[in-house]
Amino acid sequence: MSGIIATVMARVRVATVVASMVALSMTGMAGQGATRPPAVRLDPVSAILDAFTTHEVVALSEGPHGNTAGHAFRLALVRDPRFAATVNDIIVESGSARYQQEIDAYVRGDSTSDDVLREALENSAVATPVWDRPIFPEFFRAVRALNRTLPAARRLRVLMGDPPIEWATVKTFDDYRPWLRQRDSYPAGIIQREVLARNRRALIVYGDGHLQARSERPGRAMVAILETNGARVFAVSSTFADLTSFQSDVASWPAPSLALVKGTRLGVIPYEDLFGPQPPDPFFKTHPNVEDHFDAVLSLGPPAAMQLAPLSYPRCAEPDYIALRVGRMVATGMPATVSERLARDCAAAKPQ
Repeated sequence: MSGIIATVMARVRVATVVASMVALSMTGMAGQGATRPPAVRLDPVSAILDAFTTHEVVALSEGPHGNTAGHAFRLALVRDPRFAATVNDIIVESGSARYQQEIDAYVRGDSTSDDVLREALENSAVATPVWDRPIFPEFFRAVRALNRTLPAARRLRVLMGDPPIEWATVKTFDDYRPWLRQRDSYPAGIIQREVLARNRRALIVYGDGHLQARSERPGRAMVAILETNGARVFAVSSTFADLTSFQSDVASWPAPSLALVKGTRLGVIPYEDLFGPQPPDPFFKTHPNVEDHFDAVLSLGPPAAMQLAPLSYPRCAEPDYIALRVGRMVATGMPATVSERLARDCAAAKPQ
């Protein structure tokens, strides 16, 4: 018993030392930031539109996939009268490029069924139900409604960035891996062909992982691929992280608020504060601060404000949907217990 107690006490001492080291590191970062000028709060819609005067592409992260605040901001952005006068294309992660022609027709305002939109979202290269939330088709519908008010030359095009996976051929993770590896290179190729080569301007709406590590992973992350090929990309991270420990007046900023980070107190925020531990990627060098990854942060509010939209109900309870979603998750290496999580999430989405 004394040996067990000694082992436990040793582990406690190690944990205490580690916690102290982390606290000292954070204090050091905050101290480093204190010598810098504070970041300045900007109107987020105006700041993003202004970025297009010097960049062909603005890459706006979603923040946590499915969060409602990020969705509300994106709707406000595209509905601003200046947006369609500035931007030509929107590239989204939330849908399969296999449906590009159908989506072109849909956002133009043609008589295309909403079922096509649902299929484009459900059949992306992501096995999980991440896009199976009402907010994602709502975004397409918002662009469709906007296009009906615009002359043909100014109508927005939505480009589906996810590779055109053939799920019928995916039985194991080995079958899935080639598609997974295209989830940065494929949208980069679309942007190069459909946007940059045609002298157009585009808004990218993707997860942070595809936008960060621009200098650490040349030729691998989407933004890094684009910049390696000469594109000028303005990258914005959307976050619910607590930024006040680096700049206290952020607490008074309304949500959402945008701030440029290079050379400011917010620029030295450690990578882990926004995104968690760095991925085990040999190409991912040690550049720990936000300013090494992004040009700006979009604060969507404090951590407690983060809410995820529910799954689409009753679709999530339909047997064919459950078989499709669970089958794909298991085929890509997830445990069969994902069916239990899906059932819980669907039950939570059921109207009370």
